[in-house]
Amino acid sequence: MEYNINKGIGKSVEFKGLKAQYLFIFAGGLLAVFVVFVIMYMVGIDQWVCIGFGVIAASVLVWMTFNLNAKYGEHGLMKLMAARQHPRFLINRRTAHRLFKRKRKEAAYA
Repeated sequence: MEYNINKGIGKSVEFKGLKAQYLFIFAGGLLAVFVVFVIMYMVGIDQWVCIGFGVIAASVLVWMTFNLNAKYGEHGLMKLMAARQHPRFLINRRTAHRLFKRKRKEAAYA
């Protein structure tokens, strides 16, 4: 089988409908689920519990990643993160008269 990852020059990376940062979220999430699965198995937790956790966690990860991709699009998640860093409103406690008043230049007496 051959999978096409890039669709052309200047376009973002896309694989099976996932675009841009969602590919990294998907790959990193699957890697994290696998590492947790291996740690659980090495600690001595029953193998069926480990397998059940791995299947459920991977399924939720796949569903959430595709859901975020469909909801926010290619750059929407970055825009959402940037919007959270902006203040909702600016507080300015000066009166309107003081806002538009010109400052006088202090005369320096030497």
